Amino acid sequence: MAVKYDKLWDILKERNMMKTDLVRAAKISTNAMAKLGRNEDVRVGILVKICGYLGCKIDDIMDMVPDKAGEING
Repeated sequence: MAVKYDKLWDILKERNMMKTDLVRAAKISTNAMAKLGRNEDVRVGILVKICGYLGCKIDDIMDMVPDKAGEING
């Protein structure tokens, strides 16, 4: 399974927030934000901080999607 954070970007857009605003407000690292931007896995603790700040649940900011056919999980 892969992850997508399109829902998170939609929330930020609705609230007129930039990614750097979220980094500061949720107290997450720029490295974690970069991983989110590349739809890479991040620690659950990062997602909890984001959700705590935004007042939402994890499934409000991310989706799990099946890997492409033939893709090997490492």
